Amino acid sequence: MTISTDSSVAAGTPAPRRPAPGSAPAAGSDFARLSRRITDAGLLRRRPGYYTARLGLVIALLAAGWGIFFALGDTWWQLAVAACMALIFGQIALVAHDLAHRQVFRRRRPSELWGRLFGNLGIGMSYGWWMNKHTRHHANPNHEELDPDVAPDILVWSTEQARHSRGLARLIGGHQAFLFFPLLTLEGFNLHVASARALRSPSMKNRVLEGVLLFLHIAGYLSALFLVLSPGKAVAFLAVHQCLFGVYLGCTFAPNHKGMPTFSGDERPDFLRRQVLTSRNVTGGPLTDVMLGGLNYQIEHHLFPSMPTPHLRRAQVIVRAYCAEIGVPYHETGLIRSYREALTHMHRVGEPIRQRRRAS
Repeated sequence: MTISTDSSVAAGTPAPRRPAPGSAPAAGSDFARLSRRITDAGLLRRRPGYYTARLGLVIALLAAGWGIFFALGDTWWQLAVAACMALIFGQIALVAHDLAHRQVFRRRRPSELWGRLFGNLGIGMSYGWWMNKHTRHHANPNHEELDPDVAPDILVWSTEQARHSRGLARLIGGHQAFLFFPLLTLEGFNLHVASARALRSPSMKNRVLEGVLLFLHIAGYLSALFLVLSPGKAVAFLAVHQCLFGVYLGCTFAPNHKGMPTFSGDERPDFLRRQVLTSRNVTGGPLTDVMLGGLNYQIEHHLFPSMPTPHLRRAQVIVRAYCAEIGVPYHETGLIRSYREALTHMHRVGEPIRQRRRAS
């Protein structure tokens, strides 16, 4: 196993213990002891009242957004609606995330039903595709061979990836820190394209249902735009809405792991260290909690994915104290600094590509 020290956060991090590959947390493991404290505090209990209110509010906002859209008609003021709808779509994506982790319902079937309604029908993102991808990320966060979120498809996340980069990653990687936020404007479109492509996979469950819901979303979305707006305004609305939606999603997820230590090889640290060492918390108040959907408590979320969002703030106190007790680094920072750390890391790991260009 190699632990990348490309990240400034990684420097000075003690080497984690090395259990046998694929081993689960033992009954007397560090994680098991922490889990008992969290359970005793009642932080894994469901919060039906909270989620009833939250899901109801998101549905009401979506209905209000489309209601205002139809009421305004063919006007350039619709671009303001598009910006607001980008935030609403982002909040729907965060709700779908909680549903996928069974924070809302304990059973699988209602979680999948509501997840597909919010994901596929609500914002045009395949719940099944995203669930598969996100599950692999949670199992091996920041593992260069196992975590799809750090695959060097377009961006590179370590100097080793930069040295072996090809295609778009090699073209972009040298200046990826400067291109990161502009590239996020394409993330909304990428979600739709990746969702449609996923329907071709035989391993995708409920492909017909997923496909029908995606088609209904796309058909309804485009019909609304081009029936209410002139072609030019419709294209402008689509561009503003989808680009800002992508930026919002990227700003929600980027602070969580980018610039934190990465792993590679066959062995992995134990579960607790695997989750804590690769995650970054973002400090802030209630507004930060709402805008980031609780993902600002990324360490606690990765340790206890099914923990309801409103319990994460209380869990943070327990987890932070426990990490200090057992000597595991626990990293948290402000929102702006989290982006600075991520972008600084991205620029640093792109150095091999820049060197290669200077030598050519």
